[in-house]
Amino acid sequence: MKIEVLNHASIKLIGDKIIYFDPYKVVDEVHDADYIFITHDHYDHYDIESINNIKKDSTKIIVPECLKDVDNNMVVDVDSEYEIDGIKFNTISSYNINKDYHPKSKKYVGYNVLLDGIYYYVMGDTDRTDEANLVKTDICFVPIGGTFTMDVEEASNYINYIRPKKAIPIHYGLIVGDKKLGYDFKDKIDKDIEVEVLI
Repeated sequence: MKIEVLNHASIKLIGDKIIYFDPYKVVDEVHDADYIFITHDHYDHYDIESINNIKKDSTKIIVPECLKDVDNNMVVDVDSEYEIDGIKFNTISSYNINKDYHPKSKKYVGYNVLLDGIYYYVMGDTDRTDEANLVKTDICFVPIGGTFTMDVEEASNYINYIRPKKAIPIHYGLIVGDKKLGYDFKDKIDKDIEVEVLI
């Protein structure tokens, strides 16, 4: 599986199928998406222009309840298990604890998706929550930019706690946080956990 972080929190997984998470500022009309997963309805995660540039007639879009009235193929609830076309995934509640940007009541989600025997956890905009502490995954896309999500210190403590095989920092370098934050994060991660900085 080839992994790309297009920018910010916009992720593309390229394998037998092409899967996007929160496509943002995708300016080229590629129309190659088989699946699009959206974590919540903020402009930097639910970007209509980007979605239109990547979707094709057969694209399936997975969204949380806050986007249930838009064009989609599956609406998901928090902390639930799902399957679409043989792809298994579960949702994890994604929210802030001590700030008001992403309240738990909105039912925003992260996704832990099983692909070819590997779990990919895209956290969405979240702090370190009780729900996130319970996740078992292989590759974790963790927000580190602060302000709206965990900062570098909080994110590194979280990764060292859940111990995925690989951590990929996201949600920095564009709207919040300098690009050097990815390397600050990497320096704080236990050496037996791989860190891949893609921003």
